[in-house]
Amino acid sequence: MSSILYFSNDNYLLASSYNIEDIDNFINNVNKLLKSDEKVAYLTFDDGPSPSITPKILDILEKENIKATFFVIGKKVEEYPEIVNRAYKEGHYIANHGYSHNNSVLYKNADSFINEIKKTDLTIGNAIGVSNYCSHVFRFPNGFMSNIYKDKKNKYVNLLSDIEYTYIDWNALNKDSEQKYTKEQLLNNLISSSKNKNTLVILMHDTNDVNDSSVVLKDSIDYLKSQGYEFKNFYDLE
Repeated sequence: MSSILYFSNDNYLLASSYNIEDIDNFINNVNKLLKSDEKVAYLTFDDGPSPSITPKILDILEKENIKATFFVIGKKVEEYPEIVNRAYKEGHYIANHGYSHNNSVLYKNADSFINEIKKTDLTIGNAIGVSNYCSHVFRFPNGFMSNIYKDKKNKYVNLLSDIEYTYIDWNALNKDSEQKYTKEQLLNNLISSSKNKNTLVILMHDTNDVNDSSVVLKDSIDYLKSQGYEFKNFYDLE
């Protein structure tokens, strides 16, 4: 990642070039991540940014000195670019969750599928001051493993390699988007879903559509530390 400053209309603008030097290696590492035997936890947050939750999550991560990965929705990035900019500057990986989070739009046709991803990268780049931004990692709304629009997913997943992308799901979660849970129940859901697993890709959400995961994040981190997990984000896969 590199950046230079240039002048335009008497203002400083950030003209950055974001690049992963070995894209094939990065994508290969993402693809095999869930099969890794390392005792590592990757915290991932979907569906943001949101002004009420994302800053609270960022505050906790900053205090704990943990870097996470945020799978952002493009239209929300346009609404709250300053939150994404903060997450990026604090070392969190900004990944792609599509522009609309609307399956009927995402899977309308091949062009729409690719446009949802590329448009999101553009909004991220605008928010963080990085030209030609590409996250290289996509998370399907509801996950690729879900049966929702399964035929369409199987059809369009092969297009990802054409734009130097791959996708990833998760293998642990606190179920914060499924139904209302108490703080204790959210933690127990994470404990149960992570049992007897080494590398964890943990799904949470930085919205409060159903639950507010910020209230259980510190306890979740403490639990994972007690189990011997190291924390990494997707920059560590370069």
